[in-house]
Amino acid sequence: MFRPLHAPIIALTLLASLPTPALAQQAEAKAAALNANCKPGKVEVLKRVNGRLSETLYKIVCTGQKTSDGKEVAVTVQCRDRICVTSR
Repeated sequence: MFRPLHAPIIALTLLASLPTPALAQQAEAKAAALNANCKPGKVEVLKRVNGRLSETLYKIVCTGQKTSDGKEVAVTVQCRDRICVTSR
């Protein structure tokens, strides 16, 4: 028999089983960094906008690359849905 107290538990179980878009976007962000000749290392979220037009801005450190003054090279990757674009 279905009880009214079970409804929140069922709803939370269904929500927990859905994939999170941020995890799916990290793979696409790393692929975009590879296309920009950057072997991805550490991935950091700089900005996340939730809602109908969700957007995530990542900072990806390029492994094995340094600037002339010894700083790490990083690219920023902007993802909307599953489409990611890079910029330095």
